[in-house]
Amino acid sequence: MCTPRPDPTYTAAVDPPVFDVIGLGANSIDHVAVLPAMPEPRGERAKMRLVSHVESGGGQVLTAMATCAALGLRARYVGAVGDDEHGRRVRALMTERGLDTSGLVVREGSANQFAIVLLDGTGERIVLWSRDERLADQRLTISPETLRATRLVHLDDVDPESSLEAAAAARALGLPVTSDIDRTTPEAQLLVDRVTIPILAEHVPAAMTGRHDPAEALPLLHQPHHEMVVVTLGECGSMAFDGRTLHHEGGFTVNAVDTTGSGDVFRGAFIYGRLRGWPVSRLLRFANAAAAVACTRLGALAGVPSRPEIDAMLATGRQHPAAAGSGPEAGHVT
Repeated sequence: MCTPRPDPTYTAAVDPPVFDVIGLGANSIDHVAVLPAMPEPRGERAKMRLVSHVESGGGQVLTAMATCAALGLRARYVGAVGDDEHGRRVRALMTERGLDTSGLVVREGSANQFAIVLLDGTGERIVLWSRDERLADQRLTISPETLRATRLVHLDDVDPESSLEAAAAARALGLPVTSDIDRTTPEAQLLVDRVTIPILAEHVPAAMTGRHDPAEALPLLHQPHHEMVVVTLGECGSMAFDGRTLHHEGGFTVNAVDTTGSGDVFRGAFIYGRLRGWPVSRLLRFANAAAAVACTRLGALAGVPSRPEIDAMLATGRQHPAAAGSGPEAGHVT
């Protein structure tokens, strides 16, 4: 049975909708450690004193939903937390960020996901993470009634069975479905196929197509039901293929402190612009600016920007020269 292609002007069946966006996926408590240099197994770098350390909320979908809420969207988070101290901290952060948590499930006896993020002062990082398998003991679901009361659904690839089910249900109702995909598993490929706007990490298109140039890879990933396929490109910005035209907007030059969560902020800002009906080039540039602001702070949730901060970056920030229309890869694809 064919599923409908989502209408960019889609409005929820409930008028007015209860939620602008529902996100299903991961949350985390991140322990962010700033080091003088990345550690090595031998020599002076085998033991180092921390320059600084902070604890921050994180996780792909939690950070994206917090970005949506900061921009004024009514955002609901659906996911699982542990019943330990990390889980309690995450729940408190969700409330502080103004998220609806009625879809939150507490897994008794399980530890919440957490990560140790190592930074070397340049903004690049190594992430070491732990996720209790009991967090995925039962499939997370979004009821049809709840789906009918929202405008967009956002998913990640951490719990693929739950995400695949939610994507199918949302598409059956004609909802736009965005994604955060940074894995290259068969399940992640299925999720790319099932959502309507796959938003991929930089390494994913090449891994899925064998084409290292994203300008060649995105058209191969695009399917008729996709509004567009998007890839984040770090300091080089982002790229999208909408079935006919390749759009490339350069990133903004900043003194990066921590890139953790910048891609999640990109997705939240992208969702904001998508729900406002912006053209693709404006969507990408706005989301790039939001991600750039996020890179200037320690921690994923702590990096979530406000609309005035994003507007300031757009107005005064220096954009990478590889912007849409400026390179040979931008334009129509035949």
